[in-house]
Amino acid sequence: MKKLILSAVILLGTMSIHANVLPVSEDVKTTVNIQSEYTEVTVDAVPAAVKTALQTAYPGAKLDKAFVNDKKEYKLEISVGDQKATVYSDVNGNWLKI
Repeated sequence: MKKLILSAVILLGTMSIHANVLPVSEDVKTTVNIQSEYTEVTVDAVPAAVKTALQTAYPGAKLDKAFVNDKKEYKLEISVGDQKATVYSDVNGNWLKI
């Protein structure tokens, strides 16, 4: 009889442990705002120094898109053949990140 009662207590104890461990499901909505510091500009608005530096570093590169920030740093999306890349330059054509 003692074994039966002890078994029942152990069984009920393990059931209550599992009940506490199960995760509680709640609907949570998260909103993420990504703000880019670069503003898109036309390819014609890119300074000649930047275009010259681009052709020197990447002969035959095509400038697909250009973006500028408040510091007059340019983010350039380029393509060379079938490869695409994004490079960064200052207003004088010095490379910031390649």
